[in-house]
Amino acid sequence: MEGMIYILYICMFVPLLLSLPLIQKASRSIMIFILIGISSALFISEVNGIMLRLLGYNSLYVTTTITPATEEIIKAIPILIYAFIITDNRDKLLTASFALGIGFALFENTYILVTSIDNVTVGWAIVRGFSTALMHGICTAAVGYGMSFVKKKKKLFYCGTISLLMLAVTYHGIFNMFVQSENLKNFGFLLPLATYIPVVIALVFRVRNKKKQTAK
Repeated sequence: MEGMIYILYICMFVPLLLSLPLIQKASRSIMIFILIGISSALFISEVNGIMLRLLGYNSLYVTTTITPATEEIIKAIPILIYAFIITDNRDKLLTASFALGIGFALFENTYILVTSIDNVTVGWAIVRGFSTALMHGICTAAVGYGMSFVKKKKKLFYCGTISLLMLAVTYHGIFNMFVQSENLKNFGFLLPLATYIPVVIALVFRVRNKKKQTAK
């Protein structure tokens, strides 16, 4: 299985990259951020592997303390650059950041599937899709959405950016602790959905209100 992660990366990244010229402009940015998410997952896998070896392969400690910080910081860097240099539009930042988080989760889930094919089940796929993958999207989206406010407030830029990163790291760490706990595992699996559904409902109502105001 040596080198499998790079083989998988090439198989996923290249076809999606080649599709960019054929995708309409409105959807192209989403695909670009999915590709950035996939690349971020490859990079962070090396970082997490190094940290795991340095800490004596203590996976519980690493996944609850180290990986939430490393993963959320690496995922946030492209979003911070996008917000600072290109646009602070709230809708664009939310879309881009969520796409990046999902791209990250897509690569992570696929790699685990390929390398642990004998141990995965349909239940595993459902849990990874509706909890872990969604968690990655939510954490990155929170940073992107928050940047649309922080970017416009110069006095709050630095402390606001750090606060957004800490929020994402804390949420990620709590999720990891829950899903590795025997008593709170099910609650951990439901946490991302419990966060995601109210946000989606609020966004739907927001879009409807905008349409009504435009119609008037």
